[in-house]
Amino acid sequence: QVQLVESGGGLVVAGGSLRLSCAASGSTFGLNDMAWHRQAPGKQRELVAGINNSGVPNYEDSVKGRFTISRDNAKNIVYLQMNNLKPEDTAVYYCAAAYFDGSWHRTSWGRGTQVTVSS
Repeated sequence: QVQLVESGGGLVVAGGSLRLSCAASGSTFGLNDMAWHRQAPGKQRELVAGINNSGVPNYEDSVKGRFTISRDNAKNIVYLQMNNLKPEDTAVYYCAAAYFDGSWHRTSWGRGTQVTVSS
């Protein structure tokens, strides 16, 4: 089992920056892709950015050029640097990790961290 704990959310004025962190613990030997998703009130959860074990990132179109995902494999932490934040970025941000437990491919989710961007 892999456990994920997010941190770094908060309230910021439009144009500001935040850095989210997600620390993985437990059976981290089988960690594969990690990602950040978000869910705004009344909307479905959406993928924001993902990163594979080799550090290759991918981004949802609306955050390209503003957000940067990175990971520290030695510490089992994934980061999301968010710059030039907009009110429409307001959401609960969730960390997700795909891993292999020796028998099955599984996905773990964190509990989320609130990001609020005021105009």
